[in-house]
Amino acid sequence: MKTPNTRSLITAALVGVLTLAVTAAQAGETGHYSPGVVNIRDFTVPGPGFYGAVYNYWYLANRLNDRNGNKVSSVTIGPGGGPSATVGVDVDVNVYVVLGMFIWVSDWKVLGAKYAAYVVPSFANSSVSASLSTASGSGRNATSSQFALSDLLVQPLWLGWSVTNWDFALGYGFYAPVGFYHTETVTLPVIGPMTTEASDNIGLGFWTHQMQGSASWYPWADKRMAVSGVLTYEIHGKKEDFDLTPGQNLTFNWGISQYLPLEKEKNLLMEIGLAGYDSWQITDDKGTAAKNPGVHDQVHAVGGQLGLNYVPWLASLTFHGFFEFSAKDRFQGHSFGLSIAKSF
Repeated sequence: MKTPNTRSLITAALVGVLTLAVTAAQAGETGHYSPGVVNIRDFTVPGPGFYGAVYNYWYLANRLNDRNGNKVSSVTIGPGGGPSATVGVDVDVNVYVVLGMFIWVSDWKVLGAKYAAYVVPSFANSSVSASLSTASGSGRNATSSQFALSDLLVQPLWLGWSVTNWDFALGYGFYAPVGFYHTETVTLPVIGPMTTEASDNIGLGFWTHQMQGSASWYPWADKRMAVSGVLTYEIHGKKEDFDLTPGQNLTFNWGISQYLPLEKEKNLLMEIGLAGYDSWQITDDKGTAAKNPGVHDQVHAVGGQLGLNYVPWLASLTFHGFFEFSAKDRFQGHSFGLSIAKSF
């Protein structure tokens, strides 16, 4: 069976705007990487050439969980040692993101691997970070209000090795905090004026270094089936306007993908798959603005994928969805993605 190179167009280090971070004044932070954006076969380096893709992503949530995974209906806010107030939480998160990805795969060999690099500019109507900051930091309605530039992902190093029935990849990238980000002063009952992240933020206000390794196993040499696993590790810098350095994050993506020919010539392939992700904060937040540094967020999700691949054009159209069945110290919701990718 023929398989398209576009199966591996987008790496698993995609979105800086879909981070599930929270305000420095009230809770912990999580990283830039969002595991619900990528497709199952998007972790291996394709053949030499130029590639492009457009990703559409939606994240929806109406539940905020505490450190034990229980639903939060109210939060206590206020500076440490000062007056505090308990306010209700109204969670209604609806985030939309569109990403453009531009990949270059060279003819060079580095340690026997293909060398590639890519850049990912993105735009969003809000970030999950801002929504979570609004809900947990001030008890205000978690809604989105504009469409603007998000943080930029650049991956200057992406190496891929291929052996019989296996693909391996290693990469280093960074997120630059170029997205719309600012703080605002809100007046709260009992407490009075308080500085918090703005509810319409798109960027996260800090740099992130990201390392990623992936392995894909193919039971058949024609790669009709793929079983993939990916580890993503994030190290964050200090957050702008707050004395806070978010804790480091580790995320595991997994998936099983199967191509099915839709006509005799096998030029048109349908892809079906099962996928999921698990993400953990593995170190404490640091700084005087970290309210509960020992509380680490985590989230676990499962989902499915359906796609069409036209081999002569090296083009693909893919839809997937994820359901988060467990979460601590963050939102618990679900997401959908629709992507178009092509080789040039």
